[in-house]
Amino acid sequence: MMKLRQVTVIVQDVLSEGGRELVRPTRRVAACGALQNPFAGGPSIDDFSRLAEISVEAGKILTDRALSALGELKPRGYGKAALVGSAGDLEHGAAMIHMRVGMPMREGAGGGVAIIPGNARVGAMGAPIDIIFGGLDDGWDYDAMDTMTVAVPDAPKPDEILLAIAFLGGTRPNARIKGNPPEQVAEFVKKLRAS
Repeated sequence: MMKLRQVTVIVQDVLSEGGRELVRPTRRVAACGALQNPFAGGPSIDDFSRLAEISVEAGKILTDRALSALGELKPRGYGKAALVGSAGDLEHGAAMIHMRVGMPMREGAGGGVAIIPGNARVGAMGAPIDIIFGGLDDGWDYDAMDTMTVAVPDAPKPDEILLAIAFLGGTRPNARIKGNPPEQVAEFVKKLRAS
């Protein structure tokens, strides 16, 4: 059973970047849940199914909270992160973000075929963690590639995991770069593999 101690929602509205006012609004939101880690302080495990189940249950709650905070903006990018308390194992965080939490995120956002960037690490209460955003439906959507740093002062406790579900409304602030098209990258990789 999932034990959720608290939910913290962080909303960041970016109004200007690089000395320029934004042409389009950018809103980054992250819903962060401090969850009991049932394996904290225990022996090393290889069966992560319980953590995957917890992540889906928590993922539904956090996705709803994050999308609600996004307001009228449609999600263009998404990301996820887990900060594991000091009595836990890095793989506990990996299980929370890499196995199944993407299902409620995609369901809530009404799509999302692109891989969801994820980041996990072990850290103390109040430690920051970066959430990397990628495009919701297009992994090559450069304007949706962004980062948000979050920290919750009293989480995670040593026996907790701070799970963060995040969405990007709009684009990266004042996004204006052009990347290589996927076809050009594929051709380049093909040449590298041939040599």
